[in-house]
Amino acid sequence: MQSLVEKQNPLIKLHEQEDGSVVVLGRDLHEFLEITERYNSWFERMLQYGFSNEVDYTSVKSFTLVNNGAQRKIDNHVMTIDMAKEVSMIQRNDKGKQARQYFIRIERAWNSPEMIMKRALEFADMRVKELENKFEEAKPRIAFSQAVEASKQSILIGELSKLIKQNGVDIGQNRLFEWLRENGFLIKQNGENYNLPTQKSMNLELMDIKKRTINNADGSVRVTRTTKITGKGQVYFVNKFINEVK
Repeated sequence: MQSLVEKQNPLIKLHEQEDGSVVVLGRDLHEFLEITERYNSWFERMLQYGFSNEVDYTSVKSFTLVNNGAQRKIDNHVMTIDMAKEVSMIQRNDKGKQARQYFIRIERAWNSPEMIMKRALEFADMRVKELENKFEEAKPRIAFSQAVEASKQSILIGELSKLIKQNGVDIGQNRLFEWLRENGFLIKQNGENYNLPTQKSMNLELMDIKKRTINNADGSVRVTRTTKITGKGQVYFVNKFINEVK
């Protein structure tokens, strides 16, 4: 919670929550009202007026200093302004009336068009900063992805396994071959097409086939086919292993 103290008349410290609502701590109100009854007993008695947990208040822990200077945890409660107004009115004394009027002023000011606009602008500014920070964090990965995806340089599956390992996922070449076959990226039926790209891989432009012609000593010609991972495929598989396969 963020502290939000009314500068002109700081009777009771207020706190702004992440959702923009304003709340008050039970012990701060208890102290202002000059209640002589122990806080826990007083708060339990206030609950008899029909206040609901997680609606009108939330239980929290605060710290207080004991005689030896150490901190001790004590029960406290975050109260909505509506609850704080009612509790103040219940006291039926000048302090209660003063607190209630204070909360009414705060509520009116907080719900004014100017304050609503101010909070909206602050929230928008916060979201922009969050997005900027996320973008800064992602810039190296974005640059890597763009550079690799735009590259026409395809790599072997063994090289892909090293690339995935560099990004935090420990997988060797053999395991990667097996994973690619089991997940429909490589043909797993034995034969001349074994470990070649499936139609799915080709359609997604994740893999291509490198053909090489070899002239044998006897004068015959042999054509070999090797599966290679495209730039787009490198980005695809690295991201898939980082986000899904770990």
